Amino acid sequence: MLGLMQDQPLLISSLIEFAAQHHGNAEIVSRRVEGDLHRTTYREAAARARQVANALDGLDLAFSDRVATLAWNGYRHFELYFGVSGSGRVLHTLNPRLAPDQVVWIVNHAEDRVLCFDMTFLPLIKAIWQKCPTVKHWVALCDATALPADTGVEGLVSYEAWIAPHSTAYAWPQFDEKSAASLCYTSGTTGNPKGALYSHRSTVLHAYGGALPDSLGLSARDSILPVVPMFHVNAWGLPYGAAMTGAKLVFPGAALDGKSVYELIEAEGVTMAAGVPTVWLGLLNHMAPAGLRFSTLNRTVIGGSACPPAMISAFKDQYGVTVLHAWGMTEMSPLGTVCTLKLPQQALPPEQQMAVLVKQGRAVYGVEMKIVDPDGHELPWDGQASGDLYVKGPWIISGYFKGEGGNPLVDGWFPTGDVATIDADGFMQITDRSKDVIKSGGEWISSIDIENIAMAHPAVAMAACIGVRHPKWDERPLLVVVRKPGAEVTREALLAFYDGKVAKWQVPDDVAFVDAIPLGATGKMQKMKLREQFKDHRLPTA
Repeated sequence: MLGLMQDQPLLISSLIEFAAQHHGNAEIVSRRVEGDLHRTTYREAAARARQVANALDGLDLAFSDRVATLAWNGYRHFELYFGVSGSGRVLHTLNPRLAPDQVVWIVNHAEDRVLCFDMTFLPLIKAIWQKCPTVKHWVALCDATALPADTGVEGLVSYEAWIAPHSTAYAWPQFDEKSAASLCYTSGTTGNPKGALYSHRSTVLHAYGGALPDSLGLSARDSILPVVPMFHVNAWGLPYGAAMTGAKLVFPGAALDGKSVYELIEAEGVTMAAGVPTVWLGLLNHMAPAGLRFSTLNRTVIGGSACPPAMISAFKDQYGVTVLHAWGMTEMSPLGTVCTLKLPQQALPPEQQMAVLVKQGRAVYGVEMKIVDPDGHELPWDGQASGDLYVKGPWIISGYFKGEGGNPLVDGWFPTGDVATIDADGFMQITDRSKDVIKSGGEWISSIDIENIAMAHPAVAMAACIGVRHPKWDERPLLVVVRKPGAEVTREALLAFYDGKVAKWQVPDDVAFVDAIPLGATGKMQKMKLREQFKDHRLPTA
């Protein structure tokens, strides 16, 4: 016997229409590439998203045709999120930080039909447009007056001129909620990037999960700043979650430096911000010397890579901001876990609370996880056993777009490539990426642990730990460090900083000081490049 409930598909168009009807006056503020601040509302954004849908219908695009974006976080990009997917097409967010040949490969692999881009990227578009034969329509996200007389791109139109003739009335089509909604490619650190193809159902469920109180806790009382780019796993789903809850949205555009981010937080009363650790490092480095404080910010979501405990402490102790340490992947839409304390843990002393808060946290409802040994046997949740982390759930991929890479699942579970522990309370902690763990004399050393200790040193701006070859121990840890501007610290002082914090055999054998650590397209440290750079490094003990 089935329940007697109405059958309504979970579609992305329902999110923007709900926001327009119930939170129509809530603001969407954008720092534009033109340099000014633009203000609109959910009601106006919904109307313009319907214009986008009508404009796409006018191009005679088929259902599930791909529409690409090459854009910063802003109101026009937000309108495309809903106008493209809501009309039954697939929104394909391109990462502009990738090399041009990678962008070309991805566009051609996705078979994009339309490409919408911020004017910042006009030089890139000029370089690639003739190499992208499937793209029939090029749209610059600007007014017609902002287009130069000779754009260098055949048939290029401005976004405003493109949507202006079209009606704000549109009947959103109803279709299978499992239909594709958006496409996001992995950063492709090994081989070609692979596409994660999200559905309407998975996206709406992910928005529900992200809004939960023990998750990101989104509400109509929030002013949310997604510093994480809208081209990086759909800004971690925040545009959808904000529309679902009616939260004010503040988009930073291309200005992601510490000064710009701080000024936007203060000017727009931001209560919650989200981004990778490198962004917050720039923010804290801007604030500390000037003695600046936050007036409204109460929490920040930090993900993309492990957040150093020193950063969690700085936000909490110096600025009164709670860090929501989160973990996920492109293949997971991306939210997997968020670290929030349970009721009994709120009574713990601060140092014991910190021991919990440095973990990646508990699974959001909808995500199942387990850790397994090299033979695939499940390991206990005791906080000690460490194994390969596997996940499954309704917003986790079952395969990659066009079958690239074959079937990634193992008995229905997705292997994340992370090595982790899970404690009895369900708190998961990443101990390393499987490819980054350092195997020394048959024992494993967590590069993340070594990096976190280094980051607590007052002279260290950024640190990475990699394994380098050793004739006796196979691998030993090398610490690669960027000093803070004007700070001095020696190799000997840094190594002495590890005394009493880890076992002696886990202390790095050497320290290499560099001007910068290479970062990938999503702000993560590129240890593969560091390993290549230091492949011939000779350790003192070797």
